[in-house]
Amino acid sequence: MKNKTALNRMFILIVVAIASGFLSSVAVAQSSIEVTSPDARSKVAVGIDADGALFYSIERSGQSIIKPSRLGIVLASGDTLGAAVRVLERKTTDHDETWTQPWGEIAQIRDHHRQLKLSIEQIDGGQRMDIVIRVFNNGVGIRYEWPEQSALKAIAIADELTEFRFARDGAAWWIRAYEWDRYEYLYEATPLSRAGALLHTPFTAEFKDGPVVAIHEAALVDYAGMSLKRTGPLAYKADLAPWSTGVRVYAEAPARSPWRVLLIGDHPADLIENYVVLNLNEPNRLGDVSWVEPGKYIGIWWAMHLTKWTWGSGPNHGATTEHTRKYIDFAAEHGFSGVLVEGWNVGWDGDWLSSGGKSFSFVTPYPDYNFEELAEYARQRGVRLIGHHETGGNPPNYEAEMDSAFALMAAHHVRSVKTGYVQWGTNFPRVDGPGVAPGDTAREWNYGQYMVDHYQKTVETAARHQIAINIHEGVKDTGLRRTYPNLMTREAARGQEYNSTLGPGNGPDHIPTLAFTRMLAGPMDFTPGIFDLDNSGPLANKVPTTLAGQLALYVVLYSPLQMAADLPENYPPYMDAFQFIKDVPVDWSETKALEGQIGDFVTIARKDRHSEDWYLGAKTDGAARVMDVALDFLSQGNRYTATLYRDAQNADWQTNPTAYQIETRNVTSADRLRVPLAPGGGLAVRFTPSE
Repeated sequence: MKNKTALNRMFILIVVAIASGFLSSVAVAQSSIEVTSPDARSKVAVGIDADGALFYSIERSGQSIIKPSRLGIVLASGDTLGAAVRVLERKTTDHDETWTQPWGEIAQIRDHHRQLKLSIEQIDGGQRMDIVIRVFNNGVGIRYEWPEQSALKAIAIADELTEFRFARDGAAWWIRAYEWDRYEYLYEATPLSRAGALLHTPFTAEFKDGPVVAIHEAALVDYAGMSLKRTGPLAYKADLAPWSTGVRVYAEAPARSPWRVLLIGDHPADLIENYVVLNLNEPNRLGDVSWVEPGKYIGIWWAMHLTKWTWGSGPNHGATTEHTRKYIDFAAEHGFSGVLVEGWNVGWDGDWLSSGGKSFSFVTPYPDYNFEELAEYARQRGVRLIGHHETGGNPPNYEAEMDSAFALMAAHHVRSVKTGYVQWGTNFPRVDGPGVAPGDTAREWNYGQYMVDHYQKTVETAARHQIAINIHEGVKDTGLRRTYPNLMTREAARGQEYNSTLGPGNGPDHIPTLAFTRMLAGPMDFTPGIFDLDNSGPLANKVPTTLAGQLALYVVLYSPLQMAADLPENYPPYMDAFQFIKDVPVDWSETKALEGQIGDFVTIARKDRHSEDWYLGAKTDGAARVMDVALDFLSQGNRYTATLYRDAQNADWQTNPTAYQIETRNVTSADRLRVPLAPGGGLAVRFTPSE
């Protein structure tokens, strides 16, 4: 028994469900239609119970995962679509295709599923609705569709009834929903029966002897974001972020909901190689996206979090022409493709948060930032500036200049922009829309329909100017990068900045938790690469990894835009270790999750899309352990030179974080790699085919 964490895990996994006698609100089924996964391991039953209400259930390998659970929506009129219904038509189809990502954690993705489409009609009222269920070998997607019809034109959704009634207790990892800081919280690990009342997705649960399940959503477009609301000891239902009017969603038929998704695996590592969320999104709508450029970048950012520089103007202003030229020089010297500059535009002075972001201009630089000169200097040095649009949580102010702001960026050779919405809970007022009279204002949730539509407008406007987007403080990822490949990455979790003076720190178990929770949604701009690991002073705020652990993040946490986040002057003492950051790609052809336990450790290998090199990242929590994995992902018959960036024998994130060593080994696919990891430590490896 390694420590208290192991004891807690044992308790979580063997805890007896206190609600074993809890009765389902779903009546005994009278009839159901079954649809199975292509491999026949997973089965979804959907039908109408004795009271005429829609339900579904899920089994895997003959074992119940989701007990009979409600389906349907409640309209603002009081009508319930999904109660007292009759089936008009059912249709089952098979689908099997392989599609190519223009960039990503894997090049080729197979979409192999069986679909059931059930068309229903309300017995009283005649409103029609379709339930579409797709069953994959490793997951299930469920969505509602409302066809064009005379009985239902304008749709105002007051509630969604979709339930997830788990068959038994297990371990759960979750963050609370409807809190002031959106998704930026540390994950809590509890028994499923003791998880919170309102939770964000992805929400991950692991059951003794399997399986492991994550609930999320896919293709969130023109709809409210879904959280989970507890309805029983082992039961949750969809909870849609409301408008200020109380209505959850406004739509007009024909319309459809996002997919409600269950990712399913036998082991935690299976979730990392699960692409169901992407497969449930529509194909690329932008056409040729060769202008979308994955890459690594540095930036004028971390210095502000360390209070060395300021976003606002003055004697310590960070975004000056002089500072930016130095960052461009560093980027050019070390092969980074971009330089992020925050605080370049007018609006950061004074209490811009309290003013609601009204002071920001997205087309007016500060006088000490020569945008035109810097853009040309960067171009000459083979580097691009990365734009930054902090809105202060004020979408109307941003939208008023959005088109001209992206046009300005494009005119200065900028290919990607980081957007920000630093404001808590609800965003600043909208001035029009459903339920708001002229002259009135209303505050809307960051992940409600109003803001989902705003983020969509941002992505589509940026695409017209051939600019990619990196959203911070935005709504969670739901796989829309497939449909809009310029939506490259986002934050939507606690990132590196919490390890600065912003604090308190994330803790050493944060990364091996993110890998099985937040990262299931999509790429994250975590901003790794901090080498000055003692910079934040108090232990509670220290960067909670070793230096080797920071290197591992470039493989463990996927993003097509990866930052070397530290100050340039902090890298020269460790240039041999910095070489890994220079070498590691951001665009991959294959991804293999080799091992992992949620919250404890994770090991991932990825193959470079543009060479035969493989890279491996392993990250542990606060406990020392030995990583021991087979190298059978390497090509058979080839020999590789493995360059290991590993923790030194006396490394420890709290007492000796920068102790590391670099070694080389000759390996083949028949070998195993066994390497000790220090407390809070990690391992980064490059495998290069031997000549």
